[in-house]
Amino acid sequence: MPDLVPIRTALLSVSDKTDLIPFARRLITAGCETLISTGGTARKLSEAGIDVTPIDQVTGFPEMMDGRVKTLHPKIHGGLLALRDKEAHAASLKEHAITPIDLVCVNLYPFEKTVADPDVTDADAIEQIDIGGPSMVRSAAKNHAYATIITDPKQYASVANDIEHNTGSTTLATRRSLAAAAFTRTAEYDTAISTWMKNRFPEYPAPKEA
Repeated sequence: MPDLVPIRTALLSVSDKTDLIPFARRLITAGCETLISTGGTARKLSEAGIDVTPIDQVTGFPEMMDGRVKTLHPKIHGGLLALRDKEAHAASLKEHAITPIDLVCVNLYPFEKTVADPDVTDADAIEQIDIGGPSMVRSAAKNHAYATIITDPKQYASVANDIEHNTGSTTLATRRSLAAAAFTRTAEYDTAISTWMKNRFPEYPAPKEA
């Protein structure tokens, strides 16, 4: 497991765009060569004059079903999950033309904020249940030996500082800390969804054990 992993390819897909632009610029200045992005995040970066690769250019598929399907693709999760020092994984990357993704910056759809509105409809609440985001978070966090996962704009400064201090790389200590925080975030998110559904649909109790 390497200590330093250079950040050459990053994927940015965020609902909360606070401080996104300065963070992206710091990544580029520190040596990041490719920024992949989705939907509104890609537009925000492009409008700021930052060169960005739309996700569909990586996957070969358009974002579809009102954005429900965009990052759930082997070109993304293969790039996140590959063990780069494992010969079979490296061979699969080469065979399928998959580029390893070194850093993922994802904050999830604002489900908690949405359901805090007492007038929210069931349909609106359900559309704020993020699927692709948590999947990327978990993939990158699992493979923190090689991938850096950011789930909160408050982490931008410390991560950028780590990259700049280590000549374009993140340390294992940073990646482990971020991975732990990422799993905490997905656990909180799933708990919020579960709690809302139980409260919203009390007539459908959990099935009893046989």
